[in-house]
Amino acid sequence: MIALLGGAAMARPFAARAQQKAIPVIGFLNTASSDAFPDWTHAFHQGLGEAGYVGGQNLAIEYRWADGQSDRLPALAADLVHRLVAVIAANYPAVLAAKSATTAIPIVFTSAADPVKIGLVASLNRPGANLTGVHLTGVALEAKRLGVLHQLVPGEASIGVLVNPRYPDADLELRELQDAAGVIKRKIKIVRASTELEIETALAMVSQIGVGALLVASDPFFASRRGQLVALTARYKLPTIYNQRKYAEDGGLISYGADFADGYRLAGTYVGKILAGAKPADLPVVQPTKFELVVNLKTAKALNLTIPPLILAGANEVIE
Repeated sequence: MIALLGGAAMARPFAARAQQKAIPVIGFLNTASSDAFPDWTHAFHQGLGEAGYVGGQNLAIEYRWADGQSDRLPALAADLVHRLVAVIAANYPAVLAAKSATTAIPIVFTSAADPVKIGLVASLNRPGANLTGVHLTGVALEAKRLGVLHQLVPGEASIGVLVNPRYPDADLELRELQDAAGVIKRKIKIVRASTELEIETALAMVSQIGVGALLVASDPFFASRRGQLVALTARYKLPTIYNQRKYAEDGGLISYGADFADGYRLAGTYVGKILAGAKPADLPVVQPTKFELVVNLKTAKALNLTIPPLILAGANEVIE
């Protein structure tokens, strides 16, 4: 009897360890910092929950943040592959590092860049290989943002465009904007920045050359430095448009773009489906149906700027 009880007691820890090993582990790879967009992480968890997975209960999540330093991504991706995670969820351009690191582990991406044009998937309906995800159509909306600025600050003054030359889609962004500028017959002045110091220099430069407004191009690096950007555009009194509502919530003048939080929620549901047995190649790339125009009237007042009624009428949210 004593031997049997002792054996049972010893068996329980082994059983517990076996249960722990059975819990799937996923990787979360992101170019931003952990505190940059808590709403997105929450939305990702919400999507996992909709698929029946809860972090810390029946799922473990290994987070890897690049803190805006894209050169760290290959090592972070390799570490997740080394840990044999079941799925990797990655934003763009982090997904490029994940794609280079593995052809076996399923990858679910959130990408503002067109995933077909940048070679992530063969097509939206039939992604192929080990990748699928959410296309947030960020770059494709740059022309629309330029049009909003054209309405907001009419006249012949040039519009400044801030781009990150290290962003893999920077050339496509510039082509989109140059074509759009030609249509509305408005000159654009391009300034480039890929570090905090370069952002300071670029914003001082556009202020000195006297642009009428500024467009901050879609880029995770800029998103992770939104506090700096909002503060500098306020200092130089630059009417500025961004691609994400968080900028406007933090004091930026205006934003227009896809609902990024909902995109992360959708990515979470796809991770859950893959954990349940679905193959990435069989899951079409999702495109958002929610787009948000957010206007900060408090910032407009500080800039002594009147928002045209047409823009206000089309706004999803007006921050007062």
